[in-house]
Amino acid sequence: MNVPGFDDIYMDLAQTLARKSHCVKMQVGAVLTKDTRIISLGYNGPPAGTHNCDQEWPETGCPRDSKGGCSLAIHAEQNAILYAAKNNVSVEGATLYVTLSPCLACAKVVFTSGIKKVIFLNSYAQYKGIASDEGVDFLRQFHVEVVQYQPTTNFHTIK
Repeated sequence: MNVPGFDDIYMDLAQTLARKSHCVKMQVGAVLTKDTRIISLGYNGPPAGTHNCDQEWPETGCPRDSKGGCSLAIHAEQNAILYAAKNNVSVEGATLYVTLSPCLACAKVVFTSGIKKVIFLNSYAQYKGIASDEGVDFLRQFHVEVVQYQPTTNFHTIK
């Protein structure tokens, strides 16, 4: 019998959460854990009470900002951290599971929040077609452990 490890379970959950996203461009999910317990969840999308991009702009997604990014989007890891803060849950020392490695802006939020470890599935740099994962580089520079997810068992995650 193949029993999944916690990394497998939490990355599988992050991938499932990504499917809740209304983003037309990229769906991303995040799970925050501490001591093998889930403390918060998030997925990318506009702030609650605004537009759902796939319903308002189904062909193109939300309008772009001056740098070409989504003008309404809050990234999955930011949503997970914000939800924890809103509910007075400390993320200090937590582990973040995310389906796309953090961008530089999210990496700064992750670091400032005191998250100690980030496990990501796919590369933000590869998705964006840029030279390096700046967020991963930033986090490693400041001693946050960052690893790309590798299944720990024969457990198969959702693709």
